Amino acid sequence: MNLVIDSGNTRIKAALFNQTDLVLKESFGNLNELKDFMNVYEFVHLLVSSVSHPAMEILNLAGNSGKKVILSHQLALPIKLNYATPHTLGVDRIAAACGAYEIFPNQNCLVIDTGTCINTEFIDATGTYHGGAISPGVNMRFKAMHTFTQSLPLLQPETSAQLTGNSTETCMQSGVLNGTLAEVNGWIEKYNRQYKNLQVILCGGDYPLFENKLKQAIFVAPDLVLTGLNRILRYHAEF
Repeated sequence: MNLVIDSGNTRIKAALFNQTDLVLKESFGNLNELKDFMNVYEFVHLLVSSVSHPAMEILNLAGNSGKKVILSHQLALPIKLNYATPHTLGVDRIAAACGAYEIFPNQNCLVIDTGTCINTEFIDATGTYHGGAISPGVNMRFKAMHTFTQSLPLLQPETSAQLTGNSTETCMQSGVLNGTLAEVNGWIEKYNRQYKNLQVILCGGDYPLFENKLKQAIFVAPDLVLTGLNRILRYHAEF
C-alpha cells in the first residue's frame, strides 16, 4: 500500500493507494490529526508533497516505512520538465502534471486546477511539462475586493451568478464568477488553437463552480494531484 500526503495552503490531504487504485482519502487541519491517521493505517511506501509544513517533519511521522520520498523539482520524475526556473515550480503543479500524463498518456493535456490560486499546466504528448499560468482563485478575488476597498463586503461564491448584477453583492458575484469563467474559457480556446487533440482536465477544490459551465468537454479529476503523487511514488518504488 502507498501513502501520499499533499500538504497544501489550507488543508493536509492523505490518500492510500493499492497500486493505481485509490483506496482511501482523508483531509486534516493539522499534523496531529495526520499522525493519528498514519498510526491507524498500514502502508509500505510514502511520498510527501508540501507547500506549507516542512516536508521532513511530515516524513518523520512515518517511522520505519519502505521507500520514503519528498517531492521537489530535483526528484526524478515520470515526466520531463521544460521550465525556465524549476526551483520555483510548486510541487502541487508538478503532481498535477504527472497525474494528467498518468490518466492521458501520449496526449496533449491542459490541467485547470481551481484551488487557492487557479493554475493551468500544459503537458505535451511526449510527456514534457512546459508550464502554464497562475491566477487568483475565486475566494482570493472576493477577499481582494473586500481588503482593498472601503465598502465592498466579503462574500462567499455562489454556485452561479447572473450576467448583469443589480446590487453590489450580485455585481461582485458576476464579476468574480463570470469573469473567472470567461478567463478559463479563454485559456482553453487559445490552447485548442495551438495544439491538436487537447485533453482538458479540471481539478481543485472549486471545480464544481466550473464543471458544467465550460464551453469544451472536459474531464473532471478531483483527485488529480493525489493521482500524480502516487504515480511519482510508484516510479521511485520501482527502483
